[in-house]
Amino acid sequence: MASALLMVCGIANAFAASPDCSRSFTLALHDHGLLYSAATDAGIDKDFADELIRRSGCKFSVSLMSRDRIWQLIESGALDFSLSGIANEKRHHFAAFAWYFSNKYYLLVRKDTDARQLAEFERSNRFRLGVIRSFRYSESANRLVDRLQSENRVSQSTGLAPLYEALALNQIQGMIMEPFDYPALEQKNIRGMTRVIELNDPAVPHGLIMSKAALSEEEQKKWRELVNGMRADGTVRHIFGKYFSSAQANAMVGMLVVK
Repeated sequence: MASALLMVCGIANAFAASPDCSRSFTLALHDHGLLYSAATDAGIDKDFADELIRRSGCKFSVSLMSRDRIWQLIESGALDFSLSGIANEKRHHFAAFAWYFSNKYYLLVRKDTDARQLAEFERSNRFRLGVIRSFRYSESANRLVDRLQSENRVSQSTGLAPLYEALALNQIQGMIMEPFDYPALEQKNIRGMTRVIELNDPAVPHGLIMSKAALSEEEQKKWRELVNGMRADGTVRHIFGKYFSSAQANAMVGMLVVK
């Protein structure tokens, strides 16, 4: 039955309309843990981009940018694509998405704060939160960020490394994290001084970001079909399996639910 299903998916993909490759496209990666490391030029997003480009047959210019810059250029139409993006009401106005995984967010806090629940961290005026500029998270995490931002208790960074350093130096007492950040906790000797607080939010879908200003709805659909094909034939699962355990990869890819 499984073989038959894969065959059907393969036939469907073979007859799906291919993207218009009459021009070269732009795609930006951002340096973020297991998603992509500029130091090694490797990661989930890099593998995903390589396969997407191969399947499309189109020419691409791939670059590295901050997340803040990526969203600005996606909105203006100066950038065609990026990866592992999440949606919100504002972003839906200028970006379309092709979902391929989901994950949960957590609050990482210093143990010496004695905070063991989200509310304890939120209530104490002594605690500052570190975030990456332009990042949005799950519902509870976003609510925490917005409240602390209004109280001038948020420090913003362009990437993870400065946040880890600030946490180690006690310049911030907490940060939002996700599974892609786990290996760095060991490398930066942070795990021993911190604890993880569960936010209990549902997993948040992540996907290929497409600029509505640069791509027509018809072309967006074609790229979405390519991504769906990569999910259906197990390619996305294989990519995540290179970086996570089988159970973790299945949780992020196999249980993706998009409303």
